[in-house]
Amino acid sequence: MEPLLRVNNLSKSFGTLQAVRGVSFDVAAGEVVGLAGRSGAGKSVIANILAGLTPPSGGDIFFQGQRLHPGQETRQLGIEVIHQEPQLVERLDITGNIFLGREIGWPPWSKGILFPSQRRMDEQATRILSQMGVYFDSLRTKVINLSSEQRQLLTIARAMTGQPRLVVMDEPTNLLSYRYQQGVLSLVQQWQQQGMTVLFASNNLEHLFAVTDRIIVLRQGRLIRNWRTDETSREEVVAAMMGMHEQAQLTPALWALDSYYRAREQAEKLRHQQAMLERSLEAQDTLNRQLVQELGKQVRALDQANLALQDAQRRLLTEREEERKHLARELHDEVIQDMLSINYRLEEIETDETITPEQQEEVGDIRHSIRELVEDVRRICGNLRPPTIDSFGVGAALLSFTRDWSERTGVQVKLEMNANVGRLPEAIELSIFRIVQEGLSNVRRHAGATAVTVSLQHTTPRTLLVSIVDNGQGLPGDFDLAALSSQGHYGLLGISERVALLGGRLRLRNLPDGGAMLLVEIPHPRVEASISA
Repeated sequence: MEPLLRVNNLSKSFGTLQAVRGVSFDVAAGEVVGLAGRSGAGKSVIANILAGLTPPSGGDIFFQGQRLHPGQETRQLGIEVIHQEPQLVERLDITGNIFLGREIGWPPWSKGILFPSQRRMDEQATRILSQMGVYFDSLRTKVINLSSEQRQLLTIARAMTGQPRLVVMDEPTNLLSYRYQQGVLSLVQQWQQQGMTVLFASNNLEHLFAVTDRIIVLRQGRLIRNWRTDETSREEVVAAMMGMHEQAQLTPALWALDSYYRAREQAEKLRHQQAMLERSLEAQDTLNRQLVQELGKQVRALDQANLALQDAQRRLLTEREEERKHLARELHDEVIQDMLSINYRLEEIETDETITPEQQEEVGDIRHSIRELVEDVRRICGNLRPPTIDSFGVGAALLSFTRDWSERTGVQVKLEMNANVGRLPEAIELSIFRIVQEGLSNVRRHAGATAVTVSLQHTTPRTLLVSIVDNGQGLPGDFDLAALSSQGHYGLLGISERVALLGGRLRLRNLPDGGAMLLVEIPHPRVEASISA
């Protein structure tokens, strides 16, 4: 069977330098043949002769049975050459270089004037590059702005635009990273499966043994050996390349060559891993930025919802205070007054001479019960809305409330206040009163204390400190403010909500000598001049 490529006694001299000396070999259709040899062995010279770039000094080359003429344009015959150094037009863009000399346009059969279709060429270029796992930001990028690796990948892509019968590859992986080296080897295997013929020149024995059917060894321009790849070994190939025959000479050279390529491959792997890591980090950084942006949106939405809830809570508290104020006023102005009127009528009856002593005693008991009921209702009114807070401020209201609370509970209360507390905004005064009211209620129910100190102090001109300190049993070890609602305890939660709405801080802690301390810091604007409590 006629070989696809026949090289017969090929020679090339540059002056007195004989680069190729009587080389002869055949390449069958669909065969992948490797050219191995040290630098200067003649591999690149043969590639340039096959490309028609360098005329031979002697010998003949036959392709598909026809003799090639010196300087003949072999690309038109179906020979693609991928050179060791990429040969591209730097001022053209990516697509322009890939399809240079093979432009796609209208009419498709034209051999004269052709109107190139940029869209179709871009589509084809994208498809070819994606097969190689290569992606560019823009196909309009000029080649002058590309790296050496990217240029070599374009050279390989250009070889894929036609339907070549023979692809000559001269050290195609030297400029490529490990990832793309493996891609080129896979591409050669695909070409072989498709029936294409490849002449693969390389110093990398791992690559040659991975993809070739035969390996031809050149040394100093001469063809030294021609093996089937399955019938030789790396040791034999290295020995032929180095001109060594004794094992004692061969082993160090083989070890050095093997170490070089393994070290290079490992370096390429590390470089590839570094590039992948950088891309991964860049992608992760992009993802993190997207997550941060999305988180920012969620936080803003939560902030808006929180502000809406705070406004709703403020309105609820304000409405509740207004209802308490209205109810306390009704109880004080109507119920208490009615009971007092009844008491006055009973007093008149009690002094009436017509009633018996027994009736007089019974009326006296009723009047006493009414007076106690009036005191209870007044106490309820004070809890609903202390009457002194509107007229005299929170200081007077606390003084009255703590005195009354101490009398009812039997727990000694000490009230400490700055003399210059003065009047505060109504919402703050009511909140302070409710905090002390609920705090003392919590002490009565849970602390088991005999004494409490309530303090209202200015820590700064714009900050109030409210503290409630008891000598009771203190907070339990597993105390959790967030779990109180599930246990049905809402007093301290109510305090914390009020403090949050005021923009303040709440702290709870046990004291070293026993008991507990509740501290509340409240920022406030001053609205009136100081008034002593």
